[in-house]
Amino acid sequence: MIPKKVFLTKGLGVHKDYLSSFELALRSAGIEICNLVYVSSILPPNCKIISSKAGIKHLKPGQITYCVMSRNATNEPNRLISAAIGIAIPKDRSYYGYLSEHHGFGEVAKKSGDYAEDLAATMLATTLGIPFDVDVAWDERRQIYKAANHIFNTRSICQSAEGNKDGLWTSVVTAAVFLMD
Repeated sequence: MIPKKVFLTKGLGVHKDYLSSFELALRSAGIEICNLVYVSSILPPNCKIISSKAGIKHLKPGQITYCVMSRNATNEPNRLISAAIGIAIPKDRSYYGYLSEHHGFGEVAKKSGDYAEDLAATMLATTLGIPFDVDVAWDERRQIYKAANHIFNTRSICQSAEGNKDGLWTSVVTAAVFLMD
């Protein structure tokens, strides 16, 4: 069972109950009809990245669906939360890539997304033997990785939100959802 396609999606939910806010975030992401199974961080070789709109059309109610997911929640008014997925794709698509998840507090979406993207790229770089300095900023390392001619694409998706002003549960999710067909 090796996935042939993957799509990235994100969602936000607010409710008085923690679990219901998570369910609403899954609905917002379009993946609430599935039985989600969390997997780790490998992007299979030759796995095609498709749009979330196209990917959601493949889902069927009750389907066992594998995903890499990041989630976060708060009931603290105005607390900034985020959930992000980063992806690093090798130049040679017959080689596997990496996905990473990051969930943060007090981080705007751009910062959280960049962090997740950096995590995925760093994991891929280490498997490819690309030397790097962890103390160098992500933007500079991105250029080093691309110049090494092994990593040709990185990206991220992030959902951030401020906690509901009335103390309702606020949940955010992002997911890389795998499809077998």
